[in-house]
Amino acid sequence: MGLAHILESDHLRDRFLSLSGLSGSDLGAMASDTAFQVGVLDFLLNHEPDLLAFVKARGLAPEAPAAARNVLESAPLDSP
Repeated sequence: MGLAHILESDHLRDRFLSLSGLSGSDLGAMASDTAFQVGVLDFLLNHEPDLLAFVKARGLAPEAPAAARNVLESAPLDSP
């Protein structure tokens, strides 16, 4: 959900790719990786205007992304 939101905005997508060092072709392969998902949420959580736009667009409570991040962070690591 967070990655979809980022990809829907040229501004967010370009900033995310620039900060992460990833290319657009990397995203599909990484989308199911737990550590990547945590990184996506960190990206949104680290800029309040983006976070608020995300929760508003998705109909989420403002604390939902941080709660989801905490759940993901405590999940077992993906096996290679």
